[in-house]
Amino acid sequence: MDYLTTNRANWNARVPIHVASDFYDVEGFKASGRSLLRPFEVAEVGDVSGRRLAHLQCHIGLDTLSWARLGAEVTGLDFSDAAITQARAIAADCGIPARFVTADVYDAAEALGETYDIVYTGIGALVWLPDVTRWAETVAALLKPGGFLYLAEFHPFADTLDDETGTTVTLDYFTKGPHLWEEAYTYTGGKLAEPMMTLQYQHGLGEVVSAVTAAGLRLEFLHEHDHTLFRRFATLSQDDTGYRAPEGAPRVPLMYSLRAFADGVPAREP
Repeated sequence: MDYLTTNRANWNARVPIHVASDFYDVEGFKASGRSLLRPFEVAEVGDVSGRRLAHLQCHIGLDTLSWARLGAEVTGLDFSDAAITQARAIAADCGIPARFVTADVYDAAEALGETYDIVYTGIGALVWLPDVTRWAETVAALLKPGGFLYLAEFHPFADTLDDETGTTVTLDYFTKGPHLWEEAYTYTGGKLAEPMMTLQYQHGLGEVVSAVTAAGLRLEFLHEHDHTLFRRFATLSQDDTGYRAPEGAPRVPLMYSLRAFADGVPAREP
């Protein structure tokens, strides 16, 4: 199966469901003027006022527009034309100047034709990409000297654990994929008109960091987080940061984030 065609069809089908969902609450986003970014992301990225930010795999653009509400000059890119159409409409309704471009992430440097102070990739993006080395090289090509990549992602180790307790390893951490899934529902709870296939890829933490540094980016930090955005395991409890293990229970990494600057030297061939 062609991963790009297969996954694009799935994401195009998700768009109207997501726009209408309580999960995204698009109307509330437009009316409130608020940012939907997670507090740790805002703290780790820092002040974005007046800085040019590219958001890769931006979906319907709510996180992209949230960075704009914090002062950034934003560009969003996604392979779903349906998502980009919605992102442009939401930006217009919000009165936010933003550029949205339809393109495969690997074609971002050519499609955007510009360089940026910040390249942001949000949570749940890398699983759709077969080659993180090529992704990191794309990011490096988009960054101005002294600019940086900021990545926030679900931790790949959590995906190896059982859904009920999060204590038993049920999947091989080192099996990259592609993994074929048949999905009848989206993560917002909405039901697709018919079950659809997706092809997804597992990227270990070492693979991602190695790709970033090999592309010539200098890693400033890698943070692992003990909370996530949804009840990944039935045993997780909710607090003001998201979902985490109950007090006193063993913790596992559920998300991670990293920042890497475009002032390094590309790694030599081994």
